[in-house]
Amino acid sequence: MTDWKLDTKRLPNGAVLIVGAGLAGLYTALKLAPRPVYVLTSRRSKEGAASAWAQGGIAAALDPNDTAESHAADTIAAGDGLVDPDIAHILATEGPDRVRDLARLGVPFDRKEDGSLYLSLEAAHSMPRVARVKGDTAGREIINVMVKHARAADHITPLIGWRAESLLSDGHGGIAGALARQDDGSMLGIEADLTVLATGGVGGLFAVTTNPKTARGDSLGMAAVMGAQMRDMEFVQFHPTAIDIGRDPAPLATEALRGDGAILINNTSKRFMTNYHPDGELAPRDDVARAIFAEIAAGRKPMLDCRKAVGDHFPDHFPTVFDACMSANIDPRTAAIPVAPAVHYHMGGVATDGYGQTSLPGLLAVGECSATGLHGANRLASNSLLEAIVFGGRAAEKILESEVPERTADKIRSQPWLAMTPEVSQTLRNGMTRFCGVRRKAAGLNQLMGQIDGLIDQVGRANPLIASRMIVGSAIAREESRGGHFRDDHPDAANKAVSSYITYDMLD
Repeated sequence: MTDWKLDTKRLPNGAVLIVGAGLAGLYTALKLAPRPVYVLTSRRSKEGAASAWAQGGIAAALDPNDTAESHAADTIAAGDGLVDPDIAHILATEGPDRVRDLARLGVPFDRKEDGSLYLSLEAAHSMPRVARVKGDTAGREIINVMVKHARAADHITPLIGWRAESLLSDGHGGIAGALARQDDGSMLGIEADLTVLATGGVGGLFAVTTNPKTARGDSLGMAAVMGAQMRDMEFVQFHPTAIDIGRDPAPLATEALRGDGAILINNTSKRFMTNYHPDGELAPRDDVARAIFAEIAAGRKPMLDCRKAVGDHFPDHFPTVFDACMSANIDPRTAAIPVAPAVHYHMGGVATDGYGQTSLPGLLAVGECSATGLHGANRLASNSLLEAIVFGGRAAEKILESEVPERTADKIRSQPWLAMTPEVSQTLRNGMTRFCGVRRKAAGLNQLMGQIDGLIDQVGRANPLIASRMIVGSAIAREESRGGHFRDDHPDAANKAVSSYITYDMLD
């Protein structure tokens, strides 16, 4: 690490620094009132937040015939043996009230004529329980509401245009804030008694993703080099139906389409999912992704056929998907949509308890960058937005009822921001997709690890490289196939399902 002279800002005693302004970060910030909160974000608009890109909706047991027990059971089943059942029950039990809280804040959920919520079915759910907003715009509409309330909140101060680069040590094993950098290279050391990571996922580490390209695991890299424990880093979820039109990032064809009856066909017009899984198009995402990958490998181009299931209702029911297709001269009312698997969600992350506390004092994590044990090896559809508000809310409640000790950074320091030139980024993304994608094996993973180490030697310990190294190292260590992690050289699941825990020094 290199010492730097730079500007510093000491937050008021007891104030909370939140790194990230997606749903998890903003909901946590709102629920921390009246405690002073500072929200650090590099984005100058809400468009860069992965939360805003969520199409399907938010899952919760809101139907009178549904139960928290059923939702928890579906979550546990989808996670392929690695879901913490206590965490799943917390999510399912507290989820309905959190969704109702969003409605009170002004989220315009789709409703039936009688005023009840319109709930849709998605893969691996035992019944319809996904609340949608204007068809497929749930994420964007929810973020719009969160931003509106955050801007009006007296206790929230935005720090806009700053990208967190590293965490600050308090000299005693804890975290005392973060170091941030603006586009012009100016740096700011922000000392805080409590720091919350809420920066999203890792899609930008891969060549094909439905996430913002800026989602490159920065918080994972920052936490890892400080010694934080990481959990289940190898489990990356590939959404099976990214729209294959050569865009980066790839537009998403929401799973709700298959929930409404859309089918997968190949270029011979044959439906193929029943050849791979008895649940067909509603099989868990990892199974559908591997089936589509197999069709591509066999030269049979896969397509999502919505003509009968959606047809003329497409512009009203799924406007985001419709607009993406039409922009590529594909009319989904009359033509099938070309699809391919793309990185969509990271089940792993910084290990936390049910209140967001990491292994490092003074550091919490919420949302996709955290790993509570909720998602296990394979996230259940539409549980991600719910996780953000349930565990973001729990983190806020725990902070408000706890004494927050004063923390002072022992030294403001950081590695230089060399890092990720376009060439280095593309080399990394191509390698991650080729060797750590839908199907993996030891030879390719070890080759990729060597490639990442070479890039680190070239540009330093940039956060995306550190995050990638943790994912690949964990993938090498898990010699089985489970959920989103499939090893060609170890195609069977181990007899016992065990979560993986790793720290950065374990890879040296």
